[in-house]
Amino acid sequence: MTQAVLSLGSNLGDRLDHLRTAVTALGDAVLVVSGVYETPPWGDAEQPAYLNAAVLVADPAATPRDWLDRARAAETAAGRVRDPQRRFGPRTLDVDVVAVWDDAGEPVLSDDPELTLPHPRAHLRAFVLRPWIDIQPYGRLPGHGWLTDVLNAEPVAGDALELRPRPELTLESDT
Repeated sequence: MTQAVLSLGSNLGDRLDHLRTAVTALGDAVLVVSGVYETPPWGDAEQPAYLNAAVLVADPAATPRDWLDRARAAETAAGRVRDPQRRFGPRTLDVDVVAVWDDAGEPVLSDDPELTLPHPRAHLRAFVLRPWIDIQPYGRLPGHGWLTDVLNAEPVAGDALELRPRPELTLESDT
């Protein structure tokens, strides 16, 4: 069985609905979903604020590539359009595969340019780390250490102060 942490973000359209749709699309693979955080845009300040969350998923047959395919399918279903001129530009839905673990619980490492594991910038993104802590309070980012240590170290610690928990927004299914 592989497990993975996926990071979700949306800043266009019905942001919460895009996140909920992504969680629903992952179906029975979802083990736990984080709280929702409102965050300033990262890497390109000329856009609306994001809603971000994290999801822990597991599937006995899934490969790391399968998680990437599921992430891209969710983005496509949400109408995601990639603008090569604005790498960090606005989007209806962004789903990143942050980390994957194999059947033995060992982290999967990959330097494939299409699926680098762990995500090469996760250790720099408070909007990834803080929701991840919700679902794995004692989690470790492979190659970087305990999530809380990474979140509390600069330059991420300053960004973490700008995250706003949105407890009134939930990604739980109504069914």
